[in-house]
Amino acid sequence: MTRIYAVANQKGGVGKTTTCVNLAASLAATKKRVLLVDLDPQGNATMGSGINKNEIEENTYDVLTERASIKNCIVYSESGKYHVLPSNSDLTAAEVELLALENKERRLQIALAQIKDEYDYILIDSPPSLNMLTLNALTASNGVIIAMQCEYYALEGLSALVGTINQIQRVLNPELKIEGLLRTMYDPRNSLTNDVSVQLTQHFGDRLYRTCIPRNVRLAEAPSFGMPVLAFDRQSKGALAYLALAGEIIRRNEAGTKNIHSTETTH
Repeated sequence: MTRIYAVANQKGGVGKTTTCVNLAASLAATKKRVLLVDLDPQGNATMGSGINKNEIEENTYDVLTERASIKNCIVYSESGKYHVLPSNSDLTAAEVELLALENKERRLQIALAQIKDEYDYILIDSPPSLNMLTLNALTASNGVIIAMQCEYYALEGLSALVGTINQIQRVLNPELKIEGLLRTMYDPRNSLTNDVSVQLTQHFGDRLYRTCIPRNVRLAEAPSFGMPVLAFDRQSKGALAYLALAGEIIRRNEAGTKNIHSTETTH
């Protein structure tokens, strides 16, 4: 079964794109078939995967507006060993155009239905706002990975995001759930970090990933070389953290699948 995860947070600068690129590479390193969908007009996930956003002819914009088939738009990331549905500033126009189109919230879902069986994991990098593109990401997904820093304002924004996810679940996508919360730019020496971590554990329990992504220079440098940190410096703390996260996600999914099968057997 294909797992489709939107990596989301309406707050910018929390490590969403970093997580998409490096989790995609880490899942690919475990021999999973991975597609990364860049749904942000900034195109940072595209560039971070070693693909020049200014040279791509067809991209996410063409898929959402049905100007091109999704199969013709997907490219391969040599540095990450996964596939990418790339994006650039063309996508800004899609936000406005989608408002006038039929099935405007389901455009990505409809497109992914054509190719999802070819992948084990599809990760969607969504923009840092709750707009029509984010709505498409959440409607197309069966889980949301919330990337967040352990700081006071992050907790405030989190309740709004959870409310939005619940609303989309009720109205558009009953399958949608919070897959997990990921602590990024983590510094255990900071007392606020530890306080927020305790609160997250109380509120979300098992849905909080054990893996924390540390502040790491190599992780910050890798995008300027157009590669995931795994290709840039495999032994860095950042690379090891994302490999650990990939392992945690795979184990959770395998445990969930076993539980479903055992429930079906008992029935």
